[in-house]
Amino acid sequence: MSTLAANGKDDEQHRRAKRAALKTALYGPSPATPSKALDSSLKRNTALIKRIRQSMGSDNKDQTLKDIDALALEKYVEEIVGAVVEGLGRCKTEKDIWSAIEVIAVLHRRFQHTFTESLLRDIASGLTPPSKAALAALPAEQREKEESARVIRQRPLLRIYAELALVGILTDGPSRSGGETVMKTVKDLLSHDPTLSSLPLLSTFLKSYARPFLGIAPATTTKKQAVAPTDAGDMSVPADGATESEVINEEEELIERDIRDRFKKMCHGYYDNVVRKLLKEHEKLQEQDRRNHEAYIKSGEIFEDRQQAYEKMTKAHEKLLTSCQTLSDLLHLPMPTLQTSSSRNDSIGVSLDSSSSFAEREEWTPGGKWEDDEERRFFEDLTDLKDYVPRTVLGIEVDEEKDQVKVGDANEEAQKRQMEEEVKKLEAEVEKLAVGGAESTAMEKSEVDAETDDGDDDDDATPVPTPPRTPSPQPTTGPGQLLTALLAKMPDVTNRESIDQMAVDFAFLNSKASRKRLVKFLTQVQKHRTDLMPYYARLVATLNRYMPDIATDLVAYLEDQFRYLQKKKRLVKELADWRRFNISYISALAKFSLVPSHVILHIFKAYVDDFAGVNIDNIAMLLEGCGRFLMRDEATGPRMTMMVELMRRKQSLTLLDQRQLMVLENAYYLCNPPERGPRQEKERSPMQLFVRHLIYDVLAKKTIDKVLKLIRKLDWEADEVTQTLHKIFTRPWKAKYINISLLAMLTYDLQRYHPSFSIAVVDQVLEDIRRGLEQNIYKYNQRRVATMKFLGELYIYRVISSTLIFDTLWSLVTFGHPDGRPLPRQMCLLDVPDDFFRVRLVCTLLDSCGMCFEKGSLGKKLDAFLTFFQLYVFTKQEMPMDVEFMLSDTLEALRPALVMPKSFEEAAMAVDELFATQDQNGLAGYGDDSDEENDGQDRTGGAGQDDEAAVADGDAALADRPPSPDAAVVFKPSTEAPAGPSAEEEDEFKKELAKMMFDSTQEARKVDKKAVMAIRDTHSVATVGLGGKRRKDEPDSTEADKDEHVMRFTVLSRKGQKQQTRELAVPEDAPLAVETRNAQLQNQVEQQHLKRLVLDYEQREGMEEAQSNVEALRQRGIKVRYAKG
Repeated sequence: MSTLAANGKDDEQHRRAKRAALKTALYGPSPATPSKALDSSLKRNTALIKRIRQSMGSDNKDQTLKDIDALALEKYVEEIVGAVVEGLGRCKTEKDIWSAIEVIAVLHRRFQHTFTESLLRDIASGLTPPSKAALAALPAEQREKEESARVIRQRPLLRIYAELALVGILTDGPSRSGGETVMKTVKDLLSHDPTLSSLPLLSTFLKSYARPFLGIAPATTTKKQAVAPTDAGDMSVPADGATESEVINEEEELIERDIRDRFKKMCHGYYDNVVRKLLKEHEKLQEQDRRNHEAYIKSGEIFEDRQQAYEKMTKAHEKLLTSCQTLSDLLHLPMPTLQTSSSRNDSIGVSLDSSSSFAEREEWTPGGKWEDDEERRFFEDLTDLKDYVPRTVLGIEVDEEKDQVKVGDANEEAQKRQMEEEVKKLEAEVEKLAVGGAESTAMEKSEVDAETDDGDDDDDATPVPTPPRTPSPQPTTGPGQLLTALLAKMPDVTNRESIDQMAVDFAFLNSKASRKRLVKFLTQVQKHRTDLMPYYARLVATLNRYMPDIATDLVAYLEDQFRYLQKKKRLVKELADWRRFNISYISALAKFSLVPSHVILHIFKAYVDDFAGVNIDNIAMLLEGCGRFLMRDEATGPRMTMMVELMRRKQSLTLLDQRQLMVLENAYYLCNPPERGPRQEKERSPMQLFVRHLIYDVLAKKTIDKVLKLIRKLDWEADEVTQTLHKIFTRPWKAKYINISLLAMLTYDLQRYHPSFSIAVVDQVLEDIRRGLEQNIYKYNQRRVATMKFLGELYIYRVISSTLIFDTLWSLVTFGHPDGRPLPRQMCLLDVPDDFFRVRLVCTLLDSCGMCFEKGSLGKKLDAFLTFFQLYVFTKQEMPMDVEFMLSDTLEALRPALVMPKSFEEAAMAVDELFATQDQNGLAGYGDDSDEENDGQDRTGGAGQDDEAAVADGDAALADRPPSPDAAVVFKPSTEAPAGPSAEEEDEFKKELAKMMFDSTQEARKVDKKAVMAIRDTHSVATVGLGGKRRKDEPDSTEADKDEHVMRFTVLSRKGQKQQTRELAVPEDAPLAVETRNAQLQNQVEQQHLKRLVLDYEQREGMEEAQSNVEALRQRGIKVRYAKG
């Protein structure tokens, strides 16, 4: 311990020596006048300013000092000041702080007046406390973030400011240090901080400067001071063992003794305030913990938001406790004793309500008087002003509180008696209505009015609380101006926290005149600002506990306004906004229980008695505003239910228009919603859920092979499986839009194994498209778009032919129109001129598969359709912007050079020319496939069709067998060796292999399609020359082809931008022909080997699948035997 003390003492002496040496150097001989050789270039000066702005730490100190001595900085003093202030914010360690002080000292000696004064002014500006008004306008979370950022920003500035005072740059006057200025700065930061957010600044300051500014030796050990029970006023007494640091010589001290004493006294007083705050927060935490325990025993349920509020309170208390402990160690003052309550050990440590100081509230339950828990907290969890405002400001004492309770009990008994009388009168009214009708009784109104007038006469007897004793921080601003500013901010409230803060601010300005001004302001709200009524009602409810005259005067005003509006019932439109204002205000106040029960029931009864005209709308607004609360509240529930039944009877006996019936029904079911059972979910079997999971959840580009295998493994003979798959594949709108293409890919893959399934899917999709054209129901538009997208993807994956695509396109533009010819201003019930949905469907289908119709006969068919489609577009009205953009994007992608006609006449002429050309060419329609496409279909689907036919024959043969007596599954093993692929299969295999090789190298080689066709021709010619025979389907083109000893090659050449080919006959014994023949033979051997591997793999996979099926059947108890032969 003595070693630590010695080290701390040596460090402090070393710091004092450095400061004294720097101070002596500053006030020594003035520096020599800089010579003219100093560099004044803009580049070097700018680099220096940038370096200072980036950092003033020890890493840049040497280079910075060197540049300052070598540069002429007279023209850049202002920029240097701004850069220094910004660079000071990045100084974190003590070494960086001292390096910054040395740089500032050098600049101070050169520019004492221009630099130092501006620098001190900017630093002082950065250390100013934040504005209370600005902080009050921020939400709680944002306010905490702003305070944390301010503390981080001001921490290095405060240390720099203190160092400047110690070295003599900051002074209070001649031969005076700057200690008093630093003390005033710290005092301003602490005095304008009721939330103690500046406490870390004081702790940082004392850790480094307690010895020079307060004369207190730094802490020599981390051992905590003994905790002794002391009062809050005795916190300034030093603890045992905390001694003043010895003073070597008063003349060597850098701060005057009187300033050190005042600074020390100020810190002790601030510590006393922190201790009082800690004790108060600890007491509140203990009290809240006790309430938590009691509430948990009563209800046994905890809400998450309340638990979070309690945790937030606990964290704030722990943070304050840690700060207080740090301050106690630095000032050598004892920590206070934190008393623990007897119930703390039994507490669960979770708060049920940390924001309310009133009595326990009942929890929210569905079907209660509140729609949700958020609404319940808004109307029930109110702020208790005595937790934030002194009792003297509120004008309450202990005796007054007792008297207030007695007066409240007496008022409750009087209201109960009055409510019983009202119940008897209401029952009499109901009996009269049941006998023959209901008439309003003016005597009841006069009695209630007389009672209200009597209540108004008692307003003068309201006790006036004592005015606030807290002086205003600004002497020139009086309470009247503060109240004006407060009222000016009230229309901008948007949350519960803001209105609660305004209630606390108004409590400090409490007086009779202030309350009258507040009531006048609340009655002069703009009639269309009904959104402010709940917040103003919460303000009145918060103040009502200690200022009941505000609620009384406001309710009296609204009641008088209600009577006036009832007299002016004939002015419907002129006073409609004021009626809405009056009812909204009364409804909001009623939810806070500020409106007496007999008053709100009398208002509703007055509306029901005169059940006609504007009173019907008034009833609806009142039921929507507070009907739910009144019907479920214990005080008004029975009476309100009777009057609502009375209203329903009159509604059934009165002839009302449709609008009035609708508003009454909506209001009634809003305040009394019918009971509905839970939503019944559709029951699905595990197999259905599994299939839906595969398609809707698992299906993706990476998992499509896995999904296909799992679907193939399903029991396709079961009706449940096939029906479920059929429903899913024919309802693409239920899948993700981006997965529709994957659904079409699965359909193509399943076509090989289950062709009937793919056919059924295509038939159902076409049927859905046809039904959508016949019905044209708006709510199914999204389904129709998804179905059209699915149809286009089916063509992409060769499930359907182009015939179906073009048939669908032509049906979209002609179905429902007379003679299949749409015309302008021609009404078609299925396709009205202002309905552009068919245009969307056409664009969707063309976007899906239109890129496949670029050349050849399919391209001509698409051109013909687009010509007619332009005519169809002109039969519509002016297209919306989104449809126009969609159409232009589609046409630009398909036919970039397409010229759009400018009018319907031009489009009609183009269509007539199209039909004339088609008639001349003798074409019957637009949906027939060309020979080229048919050949392609035969090439791609021939082998698959043969396989499917073989599978179908095998299934039929197996189905014709008689059932086995042992109910066994019979497998007929194949004894014959595989016959091998046919010639057609070999050709198909070669073509697919060539296509695969071409696709893999297409991007790298960028080969033109003509070149590929030329290469294929060369391959075929070389093959003919080698074998000496041609295929039967290839006609003889020239006489030279009959020569069996000649091999023909195709030579590629380019002329300009075009490629040309010509044939070249080479003798068979030429080296070129010999090498080409050897290469072809080698390629043929490799292809045969690769083909054999693929076929063996498929055969092995089929055998494994059959073996797995046999094992599965055996596990389910089914015998398996193989037939002989």
